Amino acid sequence: MEILLESFKQFTPSHFFMLLIGFLLLYFAIVKKYEPTLLLPMGFGVLLVNIPLSGAITQAAEGTAMEGILDILFKSGIATELFPLLIFIGIGAMIDFGPLLERPFMLFLGAAAQFGIFFTLIIALLFGFSLPEAASIGIIGAADGPTSIFVASKLAPSLLGPISVAAYSYMALVPLIQPLAIKCVTSKKERCMRMTYTSTTVSKRAKLLFPIIVTLVAGFIAPHSIPLIGFLMFGNLMRESGVVDRLSQTAQNELVNIVTILLGLAISSTMKAESFLTPSTLLIIVMGLIAFIFDTIAGVLFVKLINLFRKDKINPMVGAAGISAFPMSARTIQKLAKEEDPQNFILMQAVSANVAGQVASVIAGGLILALLL
Repeated sequence: MEILLESFKQFTPSHFFMLLIGFLLLYFAIVKKYEPTLLLPMGFGVLLVNIPLSGAITQAAEGTAMEGILDILFKSGIATELFPLLIFIGIGAMIDFGPLLERPFMLFLGAAAQFGIFFTLIIALLFGFSLPEAASIGIIGAADGPTSIFVASKLAPSLLGPISVAAYSYMALVPLIQPLAIKCVTSKKERCMRMTYTSTTVSKRAKLLFPIIVTLVAGFIAPHSIPLIGFLMFGNLMRESGVVDRLSQTAQNELVNIVTILLGLAISSTMKAESFLTPSTLLIIVMGLIAFIFDTIAGVLFVKLINLFRKDKINPMVGAAGISAFPMSARTIQKLAKEEDPQNFILMQAVSANVAGQVASVIAGGLILALLL
């Protein structure tokens, strides 16, 4: 009874508000099915860390520190960058770079759709954040949760909670954000533009050489990107080699599933009421939305620009798929195209741009680290 009374005594309106945030994340995960694999453990973890006297987080007792399990997970898995890098192995094993190798020029669309990162970085600087903090906020625009976590854990660990929530929440909301942004900068005629699709065979040799060459080139240009791009391409090499199918399947399933659970719970340790409920948190969440919107708009406008010089036009919406939210963005673009014209099929082109965005976002994260570390 004494413990119960003490818990209620320490329960504040801030704790209550954080519990509401936890329930909101659970609602998004369970009811709306928005990125449930991460939002569900994050949402439940928020409940665990915002119960007063919770044993899940470090509590001071009689001059000694009783380290909580979630803090241990954070120190061992996120502070060391282990969890996001392990997830990159699984992501690489899941991705088929074939559509990108069929249309290498799509890499330019992926690069253009990273504009939101640097635009948001400038905005964050104007609001008084330091350069490392501004870069960590801008990387939300990579539309890639593990990349955001990896960069933020190196440059601005204190902002990891709101950055992680913003990154994964907006990734989950891509089907809502992107159509609105696209319609702001395109006409119905542009959205109805049809594209011819010609499938070309990509050799096994090309698929094997691609992850090796990308790792070497990115590594020499931005050595700090090697953990990010290297683990991603290692996972892809396992997939394409055809000689370690069991390892590839394990990376795609068991490894990713286990690490995602631990990652979501570990992130929640940074979402304590006293550290999360600050004006900077609200700014970060708003700027994360700006990053996503300008990624989408930049991708669309870039396609409209190059269409001025191309005989074979590209549907401008394909440029929006250049963000890294794979494969959700590609599916969103195809759904929007079908709503405008039921006979329009641009999924394969959108997938090519989406895969390019995955590579571009990782390289952008590595470049930021190379410039600031």
